[in-house]
Amino acid sequence: MDALYPRLLVDDFRACAGFYEAALRALLGIEPVKLIPEAEYANWDLRGEAVLVVMGRSRMAKATGTADLPAPSGQDGSMLVFRVDDVAAAAGTLRGLGAVQVAGPRDRPEWGPGLRTAHLRDPGGNLLELQSY
Repeated sequence: MDALYPRLLVDDFRACAGFYEAALRALLGIEPVKLIPEAEYANWDLRGEAVLVVMGRSRMAKATGTADLPAPSGQDGSMLVFRVDDVAAAAGTLRGLGAVQVAGPRDRPEWGPGLRTAHLRDPGGNLLELQSY
């Protein structure tokens, strides 16, 4: 049983699923377990544990009865963090896949000894952090 199953709700399912299909292959060497465009659903596991689900935001809004409410705006409410060996190289890989860099690679000793990060946005605008330590 998965202890946590992160799910990104996205407006452009095809762009985000394609991005994560390539990004998770490049960063973790994994392929989707399910990729169902007509259902706007994709999920990835690593060694039998959930890694990520990408799902169309409108499908979840219909399921929860919030389809008539405005989409969220303002500061980020969530972020996906990838632990990588080389932050700069991983940032380059994600930029090559269409991510937009918002903060370049830098050391963050105030966050923890040896911590290095970079921040990007996926095609759906979701905040990503690459970190090594």
